[in-house]
Amino acid sequence: MNFLAELWRFMRVRKKFWLLPIMIIMVLFGGLLLLTKGSAIAPFIYTLF
Repeated sequence: MNFLAELWRFMRVRKKFWLLPIMIIMVLFGGLLLLTKGSAIAPFIYTLF
């Protein structure tokens, strides 16, 4: 949690709010890859990338 607080403080002070959508998309893609790792639809998800 300290990392997230420090990241938020950095974005707020340096006015780097454009980084927030990039971080959210990266987290969503990472979660998608983790969730489909052992499932039957994994080959179909991997073809999208």
